[in-house]
Amino acid sequence: MMWRDDSDPLAPQREAAFFYGLFLRGHSVETLRRDIDVPKATYDKWLKDRALERNFRESLQRVYHYRKQVLAIFDGLVSNEQLRSRLQ
Repeated sequence: MMWRDDSDPLAPQREAAFFYGLFLRGHSVETLRRDIDVPKATYDKWLKDRALERNFRESLQRVYHYRKQVLAIFDGLVSNEQLRSRLQ
């Protein structure tokens, strides 16, 4: 996972663009999606651990939502590319 700065509102777009660049270089869409995503089961497992401090738990929640945001942006870029390919 790439480091991110909470004060940078463009961080999700930049990270999605990074993965999109890998897609354009021939990496599998499904592999990239797995690299970006945090599965719900994993997220639930993280939160079940009662030994976690509240601040750390909140950080995990932010990471989960951030990854979902990056994934949504990436999926949009891939969809646009696939549509553009069909139109040409």
